[in-house]
Amino acid sequence: MSEPLTTARRLPILPTLIVLAAVATMIALGVWQLERRAQKEALIARYRANQALPVITFPRPPVDDALLFRRTSGFCLRVTGWRTEGAGAAGYRHIADCATGAEGPGFAIDMGAAPDPRFQPKWNGGPVRGWIVPERDGRSWLAALFAPPQRRQPMIVSDTPAPGLGAPKRPDPASLPNNHLAYAVQWFLFAASALVIYALALRQRWRKPADPK
Repeated sequence: MSEPLTTARRLPILPTLIVLAAVATMIALGVWQLERRAQKEALIARYRANQALPVITFPRPPVDDALLFRRTSGFCLRVTGWRTEGAGAAGYRHIADCATGAEGPGFAIDMGAAPDPRFQPKWNGGPVRGWIVPERDGRSWLAALFAPPQRRQPMIVSDTPAPGLGAPKRPDPASLPNNHLAYAVQWFLFAASALVIYALALRQRWRKPADPK
């Protein structure tokens, strides 16, 4: 006697709809990342043009993103605190949080880098000139992949370092992260993988022998 016939090759309706909906969502997210890539490229071109514009007084928050990478000047009435961030081979950049009055918003200044994150700069405030830049995005790549763009508070990268610190690196708009193409490719690969896995699962289902009646 021959073996029982395989199960009929019928697509299960609900699982198929779920998979197709997930794949459509992944493709839409990939297209969205491509759109964001084009927007980011336009922003970088604008920021490069900003570098040739005249010096402006550092604006009161909230600072318009259109002013990023412009030359600016400000006055730090007093330093309210210091914080550090990794700066690659330069060590750690030391950022001063500055007050501009008894009340109201202040601003942050990158005053230079040192190998030791525990170094205490001897700078208590005063006039400063430099560049308007966005503060670093502290999110992980996974958080950035799923989350919308994060608005960051602009800061100043000083032309002149605080005593004991190395000069800050001149900001370059090209250094802004523009990983949207990679994110788009990841979403498209997720969609393709979901289809392949579902197809293999269906194939395995169809190859199972039918239960004899």
